[in-house]
Amino acid sequence: MSESQFELIGVGNPIMDILAHVEDAFLTRHVAGDKGGMVLVDDEDIADLVRRIGTALAMMPGGAAANTTLGATRLGLKTTYLGKIGGDITAENYLENFLAAGGDGSRFKRATLPNGRCLSMVTPDGQRTMRTHLGAAMTLHPQEVTLADFTGCRHAHIEGYLLFNQALADKVMTTARAAGCTISLDLASFEVVNVARDWILQQLRDGVDVVFANEDEAKALFQRDGAYDAYARELAQFGGIAAVKMGKDGAWVAQGSDLHRIAPVKADRLVDTTGAGDSWAAGFLYGFLRGRSLADAGAIGSILGAETVQHLGAAIPEVHWPRVRGRAESFART
Repeated sequence: MSESQFELIGVGNPIMDILAHVEDAFLTRHVAGDKGGMVLVDDEDIADLVRRIGTALAMMPGGAAANTTLGATRLGLKTTYLGKIGGDITAENYLENFLAAGGDGSRFKRATLPNGRCLSMVTPDGQRTMRTHLGAAMTLHPQEVTLADFTGCRHAHIEGYLLFNQALADKVMTTARAAGCTISLDLASFEVVNVARDWILQQLRDGVDVVFANEDEAKALFQRDGAYDAYARELAQFGGIAAVKMGKDGAWVAQGSDLHRIAPVKADRLVDTTGAGDSWAAGFLYGFLRGRSLADAGAIGSILGAETVQHLGAAIPEVHWPRVRGRAESFART
């Protein structure tokens, strides 16, 4: 194991998730845009949707990179996080949850604004459609990101949602590289890829150690329909590891000419797909950073992804972690 102070630093938007079960008809009547996507909106838009949904809501800390970081923390990695939280009670609850999970909170930035939040509307098929107001998170300025933020960190995991602010994303990538971190980039959503496709391709040319994409994101990046294994092979041609996630159908992982079909783990029930891809990345990075093979790292990812969809929200409840860790560790022993 590396002698770095932290094995992983997550970089992204620390967002409080608001979770609600809705029918497909609700999306048709009240939500513009494609089902399953993520759109940035004003806080008033979220408040209006919350009023329309009613009182059946749950709240828990989220954000793509934070979900991955906390999942890796629960598996045993030493982690920290770079992102900006607000100055309200929501921000305090967010930070308390992060610390309680075992993560380090010393690299959070603070603002006096309300904390960011995301309304995740979950339909009966378990798919989530998200509307996000970044709040304090969107005020993280490139000048606030310094080499000290990444000092002592072995690996930086960066969420694609940062790409809505490409100046910030540029600073994060260049600073993480300057600090000697290996880097993973999760493309996050097809909307992100549509906005930042050229930026993503340039970063892949510059060097990304691990890139995560799902089928929709890979299709948007290459602007064509293709087989998932072909997407993985093409992404790997940039020189890093490529993981193309296929939800309940597993994943393809490629590095150079090495290609692996990662079998899915069957979930006993499907409640909510929120955060499943983030959890998959957490499991994969745990295996990757602990020196496991691509196939074993992918298998650990599948364990976490399958567990996540059986619960509301992105977090696996604490009571289930001993069993999940036990299954993951069976792939992580030297």
